Amino acid sequence: MSTTIETSATSLLRFATAGSVDDGKSTLVGRLLHDSKSVLADQLEAVERVSLGRGQEAPDLALLTDGLRAEREQGITIDVAYRYFATPRRRFILADTPGHVQYTRNMVTGASTAELAVVLVDARNGVVEQTRRHAAVAALLRVPHVVLAVNKMDLVDYAEPVFAAIAEEFSAYAASLGVKDVLAVPISALAGDNVVEPSAHMDWYGGPTLLEHLETVPVGSDPSREPARFPVQYVIRPQTEEHPDYRGYAGQLASGVLRVGDAVTVLPSGLTTTVAGIDALGRESDIAWAPQSVTVRLADDLDISRGDLIAAGAAPVPTKDIEATVSHLNERPLRAGDKVLLKHTTRTVRALVKEISYRIDIDTLQRRSGAEGLNVNDIGHVKLRTAEPLALDDYTDNRRTGSFLLIDPADGTTLTAGMAGEAFEAVHGDDATDASEGEDWV
Repeated sequence: MSTTIETSATSLLRFATAGSVDDGKSTLVGRLLHDSKSVLADQLEAVERVSLGRGQEAPDLALLTDGLRAEREQGITIDVAYRYFATPRRRFILADTPGHVQYTRNMVTGASTAELAVVLVDARNGVVEQTRRHAAVAALLRVPHVVLAVNKMDLVDYAEPVFAAIAEEFSAYAASLGVKDVLAVPISALAGDNVVEPSAHMDWYGGPTLLEHLETVPVGSDPSREPARFPVQYVIRPQTEEHPDYRGYAGQLASGVLRVGDAVTVLPSGLTTTVAGIDALGRESDIAWAPQSVTVRLADDLDISRGDLIAAGAAPVPTKDIEATVSHLNERPLRAGDKVLLKHTTRTVRALVKEISYRIDIDTLQRRSGAEGLNVNDIGHVKLRTAEPLALDDYTDNRRTGSFLLIDPADGTTLTAGMAGEAFEAVHGDDATDASEGEDWV
């Protein structure tokens, strides 16, 4: 059997957009949808009708997303608007996130599964605080590709020096965060320059249009290069006459490749066995790769339940003591001593916030130690103690099994998004001292 893995006949790119208020993000999203012919005729007619009623000669493409923006003003905690469109070359899922500072947490939600982030800036204003914040969130979440879309170039006479200065400043800041792939594109979302079609006004720019880059940027990673991680979601035991002894473990492969015959470790127990069979879409298979949903059969009858992790290759060491970088998403502050629930893949356990080690100043990347807690949109470093051992990878190595959520045990609301390990290599400063163990909760 060939070892080449063909994961999809048509590639899919998940990407997120972010920008400050009035940078033209709604117009850019509208332009992408319109020029890629992803807008229904009645939608376009409605936009044209409203635009004419306002005295505008051309359709205001921002109106294609204004309804969603209005919903955001209602104060919903996490309300990323997802748009789906396609071109002959690729399918897209666009996570459209708000631009207001108080909604920075929304970008965490939108970018958490994204492979590319489009950070929008106004050519007249250049890199501002919110631009740096969005770049930091993209770096924190290890988004592999970042595009700097320098918008409203028509308002600066399509001047190359203006674009070059902004691109240089942003690229230097992104590099300090550890972002390795940054492409700067000069655009005018209103006029359509370099969004889908090349601009006739910027012949000095020799790079791809925004859509060309979205269509050609490498998608995904080679599953065979990643360790196999299979969180068990459900144990299947039909106990029927046809399948009296069948025992399968269903779930979605978080990363890597599993093959029949592979030696695996079940965590957190540490028991070892081999893969006896793989069932996918009602058929037996010799191989499965992320992100396929399959049922795995093992050679030995082990005590395995929902929340256990089947790992091949170098397995993470289960631990009750977790250090992580977190982004706080809730209006309620996160403080040392808080009792929370920690959800990691398919496993949820009780946990205690032992310590808020430091808060990260997004502008300077300095650690601010001695923080009493983390407020909404804050990014910081915490130490947690869990009631049961968890098998987490470092987030830098595995975005799926290195991430977790902290949940309010009283009402089930999401409090914090966590990423095991440190955030940025460039972060520096003094660490705080250890806090108490808090065994009363865990």
